[in-house]
Amino acid sequence: MASTSHLAALSALATGALISLFPATASAQTTLTLSSWVPPAHTLTESQKAWCEELGKRTKGQIKCNALPRAVAAPPATFDAVRNGLVDVSFTVHGYTPGRFTFTQMVEVPFLGDSAEATSIAFQRMYQKYPQFAEEHKGVKVLAVFTHGPGIVLNTKRPVTKMDDLAGLKWRIGGGMINDITKALGMNVTLKPAPESYELLSTGVMDGTLFPAESVEGFKIDKVIKYATRFPGGLYNTSFVFMMNQAKYDSLPADVKKEIDAMSGEYAARMIGRGWDNVDRRGLAFMQAAGVQFTQADAAFVKAVGEKTTPVIEAWVKAAEAKGLKDPRKLLNEYRAEVKKLQQ
Repeated sequence: MASTSHLAALSALATGALISLFPATASAQTTLTLSSWVPPAHTLTESQKAWCEELGKRTKGQIKCNALPRAVAAPPATFDAVRNGLVDVSFTVHGYTPGRFTFTQMVEVPFLGDSAEATSIAFQRMYQKYPQFAEEHKGVKVLAVFTHGPGIVLNTKRPVTKMDDLAGLKWRIGGGMINDITKALGMNVTLKPAPESYELLSTGVMDGTLFPAESVEGFKIDKVIKYATRFPGGLYNTSFVFMMNQAKYDSLPADVKKEIDAMSGEYAARMIGRGWDNVDRRGLAFMQAAGVQFTQADAAFVKAVGEKTTPVIEAWVKAAEAKGLKDPRKLLNEYRAEVKKLQQ
C-alpha cells in the first residue's frame, strides 16, 4: 500500500498537471479587434460584428470579438491600419484613397442595380474570377468586396428633376468614380467622408450629398434633407472591401482559417449586401415619414446622365487597360449581366 506521503505527492503532481492545462486552454482563444468608422448602429458596424460573432460560434469559442469603441484611424487610413496591424478586422471605401484602386471603380458607374445584395455578390464573383482585383489588395486578407445600395441625390434646397437643377448647389461626395461622375454632370463637389455629412449639411457648408437611402437615418441627416431624386439602378454606387490583417489570419490554427475562408467571399458579400438592402428599405420609409419630397428621374434625365458620363466610363477603360486588364469593357458587361441575373 502506498504511503500517505506518496499519495500526497501523486495528488500534488496531478493537481499541478491539471492547473497547467488552463493557460493552454486560455491561449487557444484569439481575440479579434474590430474597428468601424461609421456609427455603432450602422448596418456595416452591425454586419461586421455579426460576422465575427458567427465565426466565434463556428470555431466553438476559439475566436472572440472585441468591437473597439472608436475607429483606430480615419476612413481613408483604414486600409493601412488593417495592413499594419493596428486592428485585425475592418472595412473601407476604395475611393477614399484616390489613385490606389482602379479595377474596383467598375462597380461605381451609373444604373448598375437596385439591390446591394445583387451588386455585392456579382462584384465578389468578378473579384474571384479576375486576379487583377487581388493585386490591388496586397497586404491584407480580403474577406469580401461589396457595394452599398443604389445612390440617391439628396439635398436641402430644391427638387432635382433635370440636369440644370444639379448646378449651383454644393455637394458632398465620398470619392471614387462618383467624383468623376459628378464633375461630368457639372456639379460643384467636395470630397468628404460620410460621417461628416450632418455637420456639413446642417451648417450650410454643403447643400446636398449623394448617398444610398440607408444613410439618411444612419448619419442622422433626416432633419436637414428635404429633397431626394432616385434613378433606376442608382446614379452611382460605392465600392467597399471587408478585410483582415494578413499576419493575424496566418497565425490562426488551420481549423479556424478554414471557417474564415468558408465565411469569406460570397458568404460575407451576401450577408453585408442583404443587410444593406434591409436598411435601405427602412431608410426610404424613414424619409417618407420625415416628409422628404421624392422625384423619380424620367427617361430624359436618365438619358442625359448617361450621355454625360460615357466619357467617365471610357476613362476607366483606359486606366484599367494601362494597369494590365486586357478587356475592361468585357468585364463591365459581364458584371452588368451578373447583376441583372441575380436581380431576376
